[in-house]
Amino acid sequence: MRPPRQALLCALFLLAMLPASAQRKLETLDRGLVAVKQDDGSVFISWRLLATDPSGTAFHVYRKSENRTERVTESPLANATNLIDRSGGAEYFVRPVLDGKEGPPCAITRPLSQNYLEFPIRTIEGYRPGDASAADLDGDGQYEIILHQVCKGRDNSFTGITGTPVLDAYKLDGTHLWRIDLGINIREGEHYTQFIAYDLDGDGKAEIACKTADGTKDGTGKILGDATKDWRNKESDTQRFGRILSGPEFLTVFDGKTGAALKTVDYIPGRDPIDGWGGIGGNGGTDNYGNRCDRFLACVAYLDGRHPSLVMCRGVYGRTVLAAWDWINGELSSRWVFDSGISHPPFKNASPFSGMGGHALTVADVDEDGRDEILYQAMTVDDNGKGLYSTGRRHGDAIHVSDFDPDRPGLETFLTTENEEDTVEFATPGAGLHDSRTGKLLWSHSPGVDISAGVTADIDPRHRGAEVWSDKGPLRDIRGKTIGPAPHIADWVVWWDGDLLREIYGGFSVFKWDYEAGKERKIFAADPPAFRAGWNRHAGMRPNLCADLLGDWREEVLVPAPDGKSMRLHTTTIPSEHRLVTLMHDPQYRLSIAWQNVSYNKPPHTSYHLGAAMDRR
Repeated sequence: MRPPRQALLCALFLLAMLPASAQRKLETLDRGLVAVKQDDGSVFISWRLLATDPSGTAFHVYRKSENRTERVTESPLANATNLIDRSGGAEYFVRPVLDGKEGPPCAITRPLSQNYLEFPIRTIEGYRPGDASAADLDGDGQYEIILHQVCKGRDNSFTGITGTPVLDAYKLDGTHLWRIDLGINIREGEHYTQFIAYDLDGDGKAEIACKTADGTKDGTGKILGDATKDWRNKESDTQRFGRILSGPEFLTVFDGKTGAALKTVDYIPGRDPIDGWGGIGGNGGTDNYGNRCDRFLACVAYLDGRHPSLVMCRGVYGRTVLAAWDWINGELSSRWVFDSGISHPPFKNASPFSGMGGHALTVADVDEDGRDEILYQAMTVDDNGKGLYSTGRRHGDAIHVSDFDPDRPGLETFLTTENEEDTVEFATPGAGLHDSRTGKLLWSHSPGVDISAGVTADIDPRHRGAEVWSDKGPLRDIRGKTIGPAPHIADWVVWWDGDLLREIYGGFSVFKWDYEAGKERKIFAADPPAFRAGWNRHAGMRPNLCADLLGDWREEVLVPAPDGKSMRLHTTTIPSEHRLVTLMHDPQYRLSIAWQNVSYNKPPHTSYHLGAAMDRR
């Protein structure tokens, strides 16, 4: 069993005190103080506990009203990092307390009138707010939002001309920092447009990195490549119509504060041969019109244990290529390239890593050596760029990795698998749990069944560890035993209320799993945006972003306002007795936020067991 939360806090603090050269650098964050007015006139207040806070740190909370400052707490608060001020005030701040001495105050905040922070966005006719990410772009210890605005996006399996992908950066007060227009030679769609927002060189300010092309316009108005080129296929009667299958492909690092392009190199790997990306994954086919060759993923990983590397990926059904880059002193250098190789039917001589990609990935230190591995759906690539193992589970749509079982060592990986058409005969399990270190199968079910959605989270305290469910079948405990009916929603989870169990998100709402009645119970609902042309059938299934961005360790949910002209960052106002370090200081969770916008977005998970069992001795 992993250590209880008090021991975890101590361990994280000791880790933070090690020499910077011996470990990865923690992100410098402020207290993230948030206050929200309640209907009864009281104010809910919440703030961050940092991994760099010494053990034993407590907090005093202060209110300011009519030029008078009062201390809300009678004694330093050591059991939680949230409270309700029944008197209410105009402004609030907190001070850390250690050994009876108060530290400096955090920035003063005014209470929100609703349980969301709203900021306007620069809308574009015909566009809608898409995926978002969060990073500290200007080094002030606060997160900014990077929003992908979407126009006429297409799945790779469909033809057609799309809009140009647009990235906007906003401070949480609504200040617009920059706009990057990726241009007509980057096709719009969730499989095409992956972007990474992260501090890649360790200077305290995040960069933006993504695939670019001729005509991309950076945040200062500078054009990359040749602005006169239009590489879109115009043959409307063919399957290639609207696709971009010729012309140069670039990888660009942008300055996070200004949006200026800092460095552009050729994208690795190139698309050719266009018919060389099929394989044993999915339906086992291939194509020559640009479906499989243009499916991309991306992430950040600490491959040497100290410095973050950018990893840009191509291919999911057959051949898959991962290219690791280091951004140091204004230069992009290739660290390594992993290539599974091309496979063809009957796949007898194929690499065990071919056909094992999926529409999601995650990053974790599976072998506990301080260096990250990349879990690329059914296979895992080691920190040195070599294949660590393949589960043989083939292509799928969902992957979840954490210490889901507190009674066995290490991390576990839950996978779903796409079984369709010619690949049903392989009888690959539709869902199952693996040992993340070795890839060993722990249990599985539904051989030959196509399971697209699935998730793992602790939602029932009667069973130790997390529960597992999918869009097919019952709810199972972490050992695979059936324990009852499954929730109807099997795509997203969020830490929202005051206990250590996770809640379920869907349809712009948060649900608590009523484990006794065996059904979801709605505990929060955001005002949904007005649906209009351009919103697909998945709208509302996943938030634009879900992360621990404000207040204590619970997560915030970013969704559009009803009129689509602003974004609302919703935060919980439910008190919690639990005191946990901000999730953003857990390395695996923080990297999960960096890749969350990639392809089929998936919820983040911590590197340790966060659930009802972590409080038990």
